[in-house]
Amino acid sequence: MPQAQIIDGKEIANSVRDDITHRAAQLLEATGKRPGLAVVLVGEDPASQVYVRNKDRAAEACGFHSVKHTLAADTSEADVLALVSQLNEDEEIHGILVQLPLPGHIDESKVLRLIRPEKDVDGFHPVNVGLLTAGERASALVPCTPAGSLVLLKRTLGDTLSGLNAVVVGRSNIVGKPMASLLLQESCTVTIAHSRTKDLPAIVKAADIVVAAVGRPEMVKGDWIKPGATVIDVGINRIPAPEKGEGKTRLVGDVAFDQAVDHVGAITPVPGGVGPMTIAMLMANTLTAARRLMNLPEDQALF
Repeated sequence: MPQAQIIDGKEIANSVRDDITHRAAQLLEATGKRPGLAVVLVGEDPASQVYVRNKDRAAEACGFHSVKHTLAADTSEADVLALVSQLNEDEEIHGILVQLPLPGHIDESKVLRLIRPEKDVDGFHPVNVGLLTAGERASALVPCTPAGSLVLLKRTLGDTLSGLNAVVVGRSNIVGKPMASLLLQESCTVTIAHSRTKDLPAIVKAADIVVAAVGRPEMVKGDWIKPGATVIDVGINRIPAPEKGEGKTRLVGDVAFDQAVDHVGAITPVPGGVGPMTIAMLMANTLTAARRLMNLPEDQALF
């Protein structure tokens, strides 16, 4: 069997962002307003700082009104809630993203629940979770990583996924559960598996689509995956890389890529697969939120 198609998340994300930039320009011409995204960062976690910087750059590149609020790690919960309340009322802000994780003294659930569901561009508010789970995807703001993963699947396999067997390895509220809901709405037969699933290799082996989102480096082995399957690897893990020199590391996914690539049909690399799509879908959610808050007709859906 020829080597797998490597799904180029960067290229697909760039095409999505180009589309969003065009739509944002049309919105500006029609209304005089830009989609507005506010990102809140509490503390100095290095990974979070990188993510926030990338989101800010992407928003500006798409022609959005982009605002970043950077707060000290010891900022009180009350002050964070007050900022979110202020952003809820700001008519120039259509999307609010509070970068996780938050410092331990702040109740993440309380903060996320305070964000207006219409401005919840991460898709984590219980209202958006409920709409997605109930099959009302068109009314929800969908979490960005699962949404991006679905776009990758459709760009690879075509718009019709109906009847395919899909296994989602991972049951998180951020990726696993919403991914399963999206695949169900595409009429896939969906299994949610996880680290405690009995005979996990056999479950994965039955899948036409494997979405790995368990957060364990290279946990899904190549021989678990049936020939020709499509693999979306959401994981991003840093592991030692002594071959690069003392103290060096490298990034790997949740799938043992080198074992799988010779026989699967298509697979996302890490990095360069799902990651770029997550930010692209954040931009898509912000544009959607802006149009809804302006009482404008829905744009053509991206997925």
